[in-house]
Amino acid sequence: MPFPPKQDHRIPLAEAAAMTKRYREGVAKGAEIAQMYPREVFEALLKNPMVTGVRLYYGKGSDAKMQSVLVGVDKDGNDLLDGDIFDRGFPCPPICSGSNPLNS
Repeated sequence: MPFPPKQDHRIPLAEAAAMTKRYREGVAKGAEIAQMYPREVFEALLKNPMVTGVRLYYGKGSDAKMQSVLVGVDKDGNDLLDGDIFDRGFPCPPICSGSNPLNS
């Protein structure tokens, strides 16, 4: 089977909204609910010709707050540890979208 397997990753807004609502209901009021990364992060990962995907790891910073760690993935599904690895997304809150079904 080729990596990554072919799959349609799109979901309807209603399903996405239900997923994020369940998450928000399980965390304290004011807790981080998202992280935003600028386009340059993804462009930097994808410029490596060996990258066939991006893996997102869940982690905690030294301050115990949630972080995402993004790393390129090769054609065999292995993390490309000798390339760029990113974290420090912009947390929401405070850097959030306007009110919408994904965050309200």
